[in-house]
Amino acid sequence: MENIYEDRVIPVTSITSGIGQTISDGVYYLPTQIVNVIYITDPKTNQWVLIDAGMPRSSQKIIDEAEQRFGDDNPPKAILLTHGHFDHVGSITDLVNYWNVPVYAHSLEMPYLTGKQSYPKGDPTVDGGLISEVSPLFPNHSIDLEQHVKPLPENNSVPFLPDWTWIHTPGHTKGHISLFREKDKTLVAGDAFVTVKQESLYKVMTQKLEISGPPKYFTTDWDAAWRSVKKLNKLKPSVAITGHGLPMSGDTLTNELDKLSTDFDSIAIPEHGRFVH
Repeated sequence: MENIYEDRVIPVTSITSGIGQTISDGVYYLPTQIVNVIYITDPKTNQWVLIDAGMPRSSQKIIDEAEQRFGDDNPPKAILLTHGHFDHVGSITDLVNYWNVPVYAHSLEMPYLTGKQSYPKGDPTVDGGLISEVSPLFPNHSIDLEQHVKPLPENNSVPFLPDWTWIHTPGHTKGHISLFREKDKTLVAGDAFVTVKQESLYKVMTQKLEISGPPKYFTTDWDAAWRSVKKLNKLKPSVAITGHGLPMSGDTLTNELDKLSTDFDSIAIPEHGRFVH
């Protein structure tokens, strides 16, 4: 497979990049520049799955972390994608070529992962900050994972992780998903909501913890995005790791997610933008 991101350099990095953390049993996340990848282990089998594939040119960091945690000869059983935006699939080609593992995503994301359809360009007219303003420069084209990508099972089970279910949380993209483990209420939210104001360069770099809706410049369906946040709020997660930002847990998560669910129109939806109305 061709790595279309091989020469792309996105010169934005947070202060937490490369500093991983365990957030619950078998769930470890690693920031790569401005986006998180997640390593989830099944405690019964010790098999593990990678969630998302980070920024362009971050494959070696992701591989090094995996080999340090799981050993040189213990690749993931699969890679799961919450969605196909460039910052979540930036290193997917290199990782698949290195590990030779299947990739799973929602069926509605397949056109963007098989070279058939590109996402809309980033919208600089949304309010929020410098990252919004430069978002049209971000890659928006599809990638082609060929035979390596498969749709997630329709019964909401997660391959190789029997304790987990996937949840369709559209809005940011048509086929966006989140992951949830009922036994301890652990949520992997992707970009359904995030815990940093992703539109602001300063806040992205400093990783100031605050709940926010999905990144405004790439979100195309705000009604669906609000319904997705309400759906996740009803799960009452105890801890959440999002696609961008630090983990949030306990009463802070409960209160902030409930507030976002109720006041999504004032907190998350921009006043202006191509997809607002």
